[in-house]
Amino acid sequence: MKELVVRTRLRFIARRIVPQDVQAVLKRLRLHGYQAFVVGGCVRDVILGKKPEDWDVTTDARPEEIIRIFERTVPSGVKHGTVTVLTDARPVEVTTFRVDAVYSDHRHPDRVAFTRDLHEDLARRDLTINAMALGPAGELVDPFGGRRDLDRKIVRAVGTPAERFREDALRMMRAVRFAAQLGMTIEAATLEAIKSEADLLRHVSAERIRDEFNKILVSPAPAAALEVLRETGLLSVFLPELLEGVGFEQNVHHAFTVWEHTLIAVETIPPVLHLRLAALLHDVAKPRTLTVVAGERHFYDHENLGAVMARSILRRMKYDNETIDRVTHLIRHHMALHLSPQMKDSAVRRLIARVGLDNIRDLLELRRADRMGSGKKPGPVSQGTLRLLARIERVLKEDAAFGLKDLAIDGNDVMRVTGLKPGPAVGRILRQLFEEVLENPALNRRDVLEARARTLAEGGTNHADRA
Repeated sequence: MKELVVRTRLRFIARRIVPQDVQAVLKRLRLHGYQAFVVGGCVRDVILGKKPEDWDVTTDARPEEIIRIFERTVPSGVKHGTVTVLTDARPVEVTTFRVDAVYSDHRHPDRVAFTRDLHEDLARRDLTINAMALGPAGELVDPFGGRRDLDRKIVRAVGTPAERFREDALRMMRAVRFAAQLGMTIEAATLEAIKSEADLLRHVSAERIRDEFNKILVSPAPAAALEVLRETGLLSVFLPELLEGVGFEQNVHHAFTVWEHTLIAVETIPPVLHLRLAALLHDVAKPRTLTVVAGERHFYDHENLGAVMARSILRRMKYDNETIDRVTHLIRHHMALHLSPQMKDSAVRRLIARVGLDNIRDLLELRRADRMGSGKKPGPVSQGTLRLLARIERVLKEDAAFGLKDLAIDGNDVMRVTGLKPGPAVGRILRQLFEEVLENPALNRRDVLEARARTLAEGGTNHADRA
């Protein structure tokens, strides 16, 4: 009975969920006497009730035959059997059944050979849940038990796991990623093979590792995945700095080691990439900044060294400059959102100027995650942070400047009223005006700042600075 329900559901999927243009590609190939199926991740996703991002088609038609059958095509990967068919709705990649030769670089096959056997094509794929094919009438081809593994929530390699990972070492990261994304467990033999072959990940480019790691970080279960990466040895290949925190005790303010604290922080912070990267690396420097004073453990300046270490790590992993700057800024200031009793409003304005108004919300999220990871502090936010947020809200209601762009005058105004030409002197005057406005927002008026600029120019410039 259960099997009948499954077959009925698959027929519904094939007819109602597979897009019409993709169905048209399948039917046209079959009208010409060829086998044709949607294959791989899209089959996995529709069985799980998810909407696939891409639809891939596999067939026993050779590339030249695909090009002959369809009017509009692009030979996007003919060497590996792939032709892109251009439909009115989308481009559809159509790939000939194939078998792969030796992977001498542990990433790409040295050559491929075409085959007429769908099972041979599915046998070369990485995981059972990605080695299924679905025909236009709902017929499921599943020689390796992918649907059963989906039901049992198991990630399992196709065939002999070690062989699959020696062919393409990135498959080890993919196994961890799918487990994290789908709430699944990696099957024992597959997990052991990852442990034995982990060092092969060194053959994979930083960009590809980064892309898989990003998906792991923003998944519903990043902490469990990070622990798998650590246990298997994969993490030691691309992010060994984090391992310094494993078993590393903190101090009386923390119930957990640096590594355990990091896992909780990553899991707690919202699933936004720059936030999870910041949570992952915010305490990376603690093991390197440990000092013991009168028996007390301290980590002075760990936020600044952590920002330096994070920048080096993220550059090595080929993150873009915007992400690197954003993450390292959050790490450098992750201790900032706390109100000292002696803080004046001018100090609050300086804090806003230093961390950036646009970063306050992100810093608050990081502060919450950091606090939740302590294991000792009640509530998500301290009273000191709450008081500071109230002060920030009050200060924001003033006509205050939090950056040079907020001043009532700019560099052109300074040059106009002082006679200075473009150069360092103009910048020095603007910065001095900004400092004075931070102390007293009432000064942020055009007439006041222009008069003050003249005074500063007369007292601090030489003849060469004049226009």
